[in-house]
Amino acid sequence: MNWLAALFLVLHVGGAIIAFGPTFVFPLIGGMAGKEPMHTNFALRLAEQIETRLVLPLAVFQAVTGVGLIWAKGIDVFSHLWLLIGIVLYVIALSIAFFNQLPVTKKLIELTSTPPPPPSPGAPAPSGPPPHIAALVKRNQQGGMILTVLLVTIIILMVLGANGFIG
Repeated sequence: MNWLAALFLVLHVGGAIIAFGPTFVFPLIGGMAGKEPMHTNFALRLAEQIETRLVLPLAVFQAVTGVGLIWAKGIDVFSHLWLLIGIVLYVIALSIAFFNQLPVTKKLIELTSTPPPPPSPGAPAPSGPPPHIAALVKRNQQGGMILTVLLVTIIILMVLGANGFIG
């Protein structure tokens, strides 16, 4: 392996670990926010900071290092179905992250930045979040689950394909 391919490989694998490792904590953060609604806005802002300052920039970096690795090793993408599928899944995952997760999280931050008004006198306290917030939370959770499945699938394809276990 030439030194340039080795460099791109180290950057690609290291970038993947740093970029996508933290995404596995998002369900824990969300679960804790659900149990402590008074901290929901903080949890959302924390997740948004992790997403915008770490995950997404390094996810884009994955494309750069992946293209560099393909170029340095002289790989014909179209002759490796596992690689082609992995790239397509990666583009789908990035699209979900940028066009669903990020806007929904930003909207939830906006909606939870001020406490809800108190219930009318004599009215029972509301149980759970308002319907419009609950719908956004559900959409964010579903997007997160899809992204997790895509990420694990991509990892499996890359590890097994690069090591010759799948053609």
